[in-house]
Amino acid sequence: MTTRLFHISDVHFGVEDSAALASVAEAVVRERPDAVVCTGDLTQRAKHSEYAAAAEWFASLGVPIWLDPGNHDMPYYSPIERFTDPYRRYRRLKDRVASDYSSEDVVLVPLKTTVRAQRRFPWSDGVVMRSALGRTLEQLAKLKDDPRTVIVTAHHPLLGPHDERGNPTIGGDRAFAAIAAAGADAVISGHVHRPFDEVRIRGDHSARMIGAGTLSTRLRHGEPASYQTLTIEPGGAVEVELRRFADGHP
Repeated sequence: MTTRLFHISDVHFGVEDSAALASVAEAVVRERPDAVVCTGDLTQRAKHSEYAAAAEWFASLGVPIWLDPGNHDMPYYSPIERFTDPYRRYRRLKDRVASDYSSEDVVLVPLKTTVRAQRRFPWSDGVVMRSALGRTLEQLAKLKDDPRTVIVTAHHPLLGPHDERGNPTIGGDRAFAAIAAAGADAVISGHVHRPFDEVRIRGDHSARMIGAGTLSTRLRHGEPASYQTLTIEPGGAVEVELRRFADGHP
């Protein structure tokens, strides 16, 4: 049985692209994907009003929702909360609209790539802590003999583009190598506001890296707002379709 996922990212409620979001919602109603997966940066400044807008939109879709936190989803204007309970607002949203997701052909496994603070500045790029990687690898170990397609979800790409430049995600090389060796078929992410689909190799193992663009007005790299659809066939074949918007229109 084929599984269809809509992979979106970097919605940045507060500076969202309303026309693009409306088109995505219309596509969800028309095509009824098995789930919508959002790999982080749900909000722009983690304001209560932005989380409320996110909750309303995700709840309106009427399909299973999978969420990951992004670096923008921790409080920006409340440093005390950021350092004491940085994911409280995110957890409230997740508890309200999201859940775990798996199907007969696909299982999703999260990898946390955000931290409340870093030694470098700005604090926007990813960090894969050993504890976070350990939790992901523990879940992957339980799926060792599982015939389903295993997709790891994260906000930050684990590797730099085409290995041409240094990797902005601290611990990303170690994490990708371990995840590929553990049998994951793909890692999907966001953050860079640029869609991509690559097969990357570390040692004797490889995995697909798939990135969604943004559904906000914070455009980069000359890329318009966009999202990806993933069609996963039994046996592990993953077909990716990029859907771009120009001036708010598909």
